Amino acid sequence: MINLVWLVPLFPLLGFLINGLGRNTLSKTAVGFVGCLSVLASFAVSLGIFFELNSSEVKSFIVPIFDWISAGSVKIPFSFLIDPLSAIMLLIVTGIGFLIHVYSTGYMHHDAGFGKFFSYLNLFIFFMLLLVLGSNYVIMFIGWEGVGLCSYLLIGFWFSNPSYASAAKKAFVMNRIGDLGFLIAVFLIFTTFNSVEFAAVFPLAANMASGDSVLILITSLLFVGAIGKSAQIPLFTWLPDAMAGPTPVSALIHAATMVTAGIYMIARSNILFTLAPVTLGVVAIIGLATLFLAAAIAVTQTDIKKVLAYSTVSQLGYMFLGLGVGAYTGAFFHVITHAFFKALLFLGAGSVIHAMSNEQDMRNMGGLKKKLPVTYLTMMIGTIAIAGLPPFSGFFSKDEILAHVYEHNKVFWFIALVGAMFTSFYMFRMMYLTFNGKFRGTTEQEHHLHESPASMTIPLIVLAILSALGGLIGIPAVFGGSHWLAAFLAPVFEVSASKSGHLTLDHATEYILMAVSVGAAILAMLYAYNRYVKQSHIPVDEITGRSGLARLSYNKFFIDEIYDTIITRPLNSLSRFFFKVIDKAGIDGLVNGFGKGAVEASKTFRLLQSGMVGFYIFMMVAGILALLVYSMYKI
Repeated sequence: MINLVWLVPLFPLLGFLINGLGRNTLSKTAVGFVGCLSVLASFAVSLGIFFELNSSEVKSFIVPIFDWISAGSVKIPFSFLIDPLSAIMLLIVTGIGFLIHVYSTGYMHHDAGFGKFFSYLNLFIFFMLLLVLGSNYVIMFIGWEGVGLCSYLLIGFWFSNPSYASAAKKAFVMNRIGDLGFLIAVFLIFTTFNSVEFAAVFPLAANMASGDSVLILITSLLFVGAIGKSAQIPLFTWLPDAMAGPTPVSALIHAATMVTAGIYMIARSNILFTLAPVTLGVVAIIGLATLFLAAAIAVTQTDIKKVLAYSTVSQLGYMFLGLGVGAYTGAFFHVITHAFFKALLFLGAGSVIHAMSNEQDMRNMGGLKKKLPVTYLTMMIGTIAIAGLPPFSGFFSKDEILAHVYEHNKVFWFIALVGAMFTSFYMFRMMYLTFNGKFRGTTEQEHHLHESPASMTIPLIVLAILSALGGLIGIPAVFGGSHWLAAFLAPVFEVSASKSGHLTLDHATEYILMAVSVGAAILAMLYAYNRYVKQSHIPVDEITGRSGLARLSYNKFFIDEIYDTIITRPLNSLSRFFFKVIDKAGIDGLVNGFGKGAVEASKTFRLLQSGMVGFYIFMMVAGILALLVYSMYKI
């Protein structure tokens, strides 16, 4: 089955071509069938690959597809790497992707661009699979750029709305900033190791000294790429704006797959980062700052999708914090559980928006749990999971990260714990404002309230089960588990583990840390319940009627405005200067000056064309005399 890995990206590519070319001729049923079946087929092959790899003694296979680039000493084959890391990512991308495709058949059914939407979704899956399957940095970069393109297309899918089109451009431009760092890193990797193949680069890097300046430079540039793709400070503002896209796009790209590409890239390059402790320190600090800032913004947002967007940024911060303290398995564990519960929450939000006739402001919702029982129950499971309450999946992955952070730096742990409290508060706040109390929308909205169709609720139920049980793959030793995920991923992180060591906390300390984090989450939940259910508080005056900090949070700490003031406006002014002075007055003036000179000269010379034959004979004789004089002078 491993040798058939080329089928995994091929099926979505075929789906893209069929739906893209037949978008105006195929029926919506046929488009949905092709789009879903192509991803389901990839998932079936990925499942076969996973089971074969799990039962095999060899845990890493390189499958050559064809000879690609060969120029002098540069030899870059087009080949795929199958190992525990890529095998799990295949299941996440195709499995979650299939559920979101099924959901989209119901959510987007009335959209005029149905065929185009599914072709874009299939293309995104294709590029994401290239990113995780590539056996070298160049193929990874192709997938990296491809998902950036698809993100632009899907965020701006409803491009007739100018703000949506601007959000798509913003995402594209901010991603390009990070991508430049990644691209330079790839060139530097080739210069240093004379190869971009993982199998060649990593063993050579393992023999280098820890703290080598070249490794620090390479990893710093790779991290710049990860900052852009995975929305970390300072390149995170594109992701909340990306909520302009259809809700299935938010679930697929900005919860389960694309935004975790940065974490996957660092996990794949773990030995490079392990030997660059300075870079790891920066990764941890940026992750910590991002998780706290995004959580602080999420606590006052009133748009249901914006709450989840900032939640995603915050959870990505947790993953980077885990990477920064060397908890590669814990960070990747959180990637898996986050894919389950965040995809569930976004799709649940889409179900609410669908029932509310496209209303996204939670202040106009309320009392929906009786009308949307399946959506409510599944979203509550996702909320409990992301809050880190046992025994749901988020508890195990988040606590593993927090344990490593506690051992690494107690101050970092405390800040991350406060961020976890914020997470619990803003998620239960979202649930209580949306589903509890009295309905606050219009009479027409209330009349049309209904549960979503089966095509939308079945994916919610499946994701809810995964969110509840997903933590079982990583039960720690303190609970008598063997942590299957850590054992499965061990070959990928083996060299890094030998150089950085393992978690050394005793069981008593682990129990205390778990109790503290769970207690903090429960306190935040109870505070949210008291405020938004018992007191029935509705944040109507969140902008003007709250404290300065609340207003700052609601306005996202004016970060977009700061960027606009110190970056966008100066660049626009510089552009206008170059346009008016350098381009228009300088370059265009010079070129146009030559043209005007030729025109004015021609006006003078054309007077010689008088039409008088006598004048022409005179000029001919003068010309002959001039030639004679010239000839005599030359002799």
